[in-house]
Amino acid sequence: MTSATVTVSPPSLMRISADNWKLAILAGALVSVVAILALPVSVSFWVAGVMAAMIAAAFSINAYRRKYYGGLLVAPAIAVLFVMNIFPLLWSLGLSFFAYQSNQQSIRFVGLANYTKVLTSDLAAGANWKALINTALFVIFTVAAQMIVGFLLAMLFSKQFPLRKYLLILVLTPMMLSVVASGVFFTYYYDPTFGILSYVVDKITGEQFILMSTKLGAFTGIVFADAWMWSPFVMLLVLAGLVSVPKYLYEAAAIDRVSKWRQFWTITFPYIRGLLMLALLFRTIEAFKLADLVILLTKGGNDTMTISYHLIRIANEQNKTSEGAAISYVMLFMVIVLTNLYLYLANRRSQGA
Repeated sequence: MTSATVTVSPPSLMRISADNWKLAILAGALVSVVAILALPVSVSFWVAGVMAAMIAAAFSINAYRRKYYGGLLVAPAIAVLFVMNIFPLLWSLGLSFFAYQSNQQSIRFVGLANYTKVLTSDLAAGANWKALINTALFVIFTVAAQMIVGFLLAMLFSKQFPLRKYLLILVLTPMMLSVVASGVFFTYYYDPTFGILSYVVDKITGEQFILMSTKLGAFTGIVFADAWMWSPFVMLLVLAGLVSVPKYLYEAAAIDRVSKWRQFWTITFPYIRGLLMLALLFRTIEAFKLADLVILLTKGGNDTMTISYHLIRIANEQNKTSEGAAISYVMLFMVIVLTNLYLYLANRRSQGA
């Protein structure tokens, strides 16, 4: 007596079925595009949402019928990720190809006109490139300061000394504060009337000191505030590598009378190199988005406008939603290029080692 096995064939593209996810994706994409092109924004938004729900339902039914229970378990997390991240990302990408302002109801397709404007227009491109140059300078100096200070702090706290635990908590405190709290603190710290910095300089020179009155001073103040906040993050990563170095390697090096400098390059640095590169990547990406400290300390004055703050002003204050979306995707492209270049160089270095 033979037993027959039932196999479920994958649904064909044009077969009408609740679990035909391929047809759901095709229909959802076509309907969403037509709705965006032909219907008002308030209507097309909900049409695209319904199409996304239909595609998700088709995936869920297909997974249930095929007993892909693992996929069903992670489906809620994927749905939240799509609603909170992927859908707004795709929606803003679509807006970058339209002429749309948040304070108006009209919308029309303009293709690459927004990208052309932000990259080539004399007025818009000039402001964008100026803000981008300022951002690049902030990235270089803030990340360099954080890497140097964080590394030195990690080397200090890798040793045992009195009150080490309490000082470590004190050093980590800036990273636990919100950016707004830190910005307000440095606003008072740099204040020319009753700020601590101005008070000390006034006692030494006898003249009132206004740090934020020049571009160099404002630039230095923002770099110092950002480094004060995020150097502990670099310190934690490097410290994790330092405490993982086996002690017997240092003991063997001491027996062979190897110098401290050679011990660092041959024993310590190989253990922390990967973490240093990781800290460099994270802090570079975050520094590229620097806006909050600039808003709190200078509001973009003294030529300290960053590309992120410039984007906020265009999209929110000037209501140029589509132009702001185009700038944000130019920024995203630059970050992706820099990240891939970093990963390429890191892989070449690891292969060479």
